[in-house]
This record gives sequence, structure tokens and C-alpha cells, in this order.
Amino acid sequence: MRRMRKLILTLGLLPTIGCYTQKDYDAIKAERDALDVNLTDKNRALAELEAKHLRLTEDKVQVDRALAEEQERVKDLTARIDKLRGDIAAAAKDKSKLQASVEEMTRALSELEKRRAEAEGRINEFKSLLARFRSLIDAGKLKVKIVDGRMVVVLATDILFGSGSASLSKEGKQAIGEVAQVLATIPRRTFQVEGHTDNVPINSAQYPSNWELAAARAITVLKSMVEAGLLSERVSAASFADTRPVASNETREAKAQNRRIEIIIVPDLSQLPGFEELKALDAKQ
Repeated sequence: MRRMRKLILTLGLLPTIGCYTQKDYDAIKAERDALDVNLTDKNRALAELEAKHLRLTEDKVQVDRALAEEQERVKDLTARIDKLRGDIAAAAKDKSKLQASVEEMTRALSELEKRRAEAEGRINEFKSLLARFRSLIDAGKLKVKIVDGRMVVVLATDILFGSGSASLSKEGKQAIGEVAQVLATIPRRTFQVEGHTDNVPINSAQYPSNWELAAARAITVLKSMVEAGLLSERVSAASFADTRPVASNETREAKAQNRRIEIIIVPDLSQLPGFEELKALDAKQ
């Protein structure tokens, strides 16, 4: 810096000096230009160092944050390990209690595996039912649903019956026959035919209310299924009138959904949880 000030002072005095050569002037100027370049390089190097320092500072912050998170994980794991060791030590003090706990967990595991197998069995059975009815589903003649844990075949009564009638149409009789033939292939199951109506009241000599109309339709479907080959001891009929709507009854389309025949595939009670206990209790009476 002292040298630079001297050079600047010299350059500043040049106009006042009478005797100097062009060579002297060029030499001094070249030296000043070199100093300017050197100063620019130093400033650039300083800027790079500051940028590098900033990056290193940011990296350190991230590393510190990650380290703190890992330390929290280690702390949490250490606490959980300590608790587990305490539990093991407490259980080891009482082997009988430990054995009872193991046996209880084994029974619970066995029960869970049994229920899972039952659930998988119901899923496979439902898939099988869908496959059996696939052609009728694709033709729009029926739907297969799960309602309250039961498999249900749903047929719209508008296809089966005329308005206010319990007499099967030709198309309806054919559809019921096809359904009965499929149901007959399902082993060890019984079926309940349920009649449902919309909320429009009926009051005729033959059907004083929707209860009688829904019952008559359910019985007609039942008889048609038996005629198609389904054993009579495997099927029953029930009427629900308009008490179990599946739609709002506020539009024509909604009412049509509520006018339906549902064929319930009755669950096998022997597969339900607690059946053996109920059976043993009944035997004691």
C-alpha cells in the first residue's frame, strides 16, 4: 500500500515536472496497471473465500441439525430399549406369569389366524359368486352386493313384475330360473328371498298394504326358484315392504331402486365366532 501511494503521488506530480521521458511514463503506468490487476484478483479471491465460508457455515448448520435429529432418535431408542429390558427383567422374575402370558398370546394369535382365514374364505366365496353370476350381471339383470356382512343378489322388481302385481313376467321368470340354477350349485347354503317396495302406498282388495305386495312377490320368486330346481328346504321368503329403502324415494329413479327382490345367501352359522360355545351352552339346557 505504501508503494501504491508513492506511485499515485508520483503520477499526480508528473504534470508539474518538466523533464521526464515517455519511457518513464509508460513504465510507471504499466506498474500501476499491474497493481490494479493484482488488486482485482485479490478482491475476487476474497469474494470466493467469503462464498466458501458461507457454504461451509450452511453445511455445518445442516450437519448440526441432522446430528441433533439422530441424537433424538438414539435417545428415543435408548429409552425404548431400557423399557424393554425392564419388562424382560420383570417378566423373568415370574416364569409362571411369563408362561401364562405366552400361552395367552398364542391363543390370541391362533384366534386371529382363524378369523383371517374365515375372512379370506368369505372374500373368495364372494369372488366365486361374482364369477357365477357374471353373465347375468353383464346383462344388467341383477347385482351382487355385500349388505351387513351378507352376500346379496339384488333384482329390480320392475323387470320381474308389473306395477302393483305379484305375477312374474316372462322375462322375470327366465331371470329367476337362471338365478336358481346358479344358487343350486352353491353347497351347504340356504337362501332367503326378501320383498321390498317404495313408499307409495297400495290399498287394493288383494294387497291392502305394501307388506302384502312385498310378501306376495317374495313368495312368487321362491316358488319359481323351486320350480327351476332349487330344493324347497333351502329357501324361505320374507317381506320388508318400504321399511328398508336403499335410496331417498324422492325421485322416480330412487323409487325404482327401492322396488326390489333381494336373495340373501344366509351365512353358515357354524363358521361364525363363538358358535362352538353357543352349541355347548345349548346342550346344557
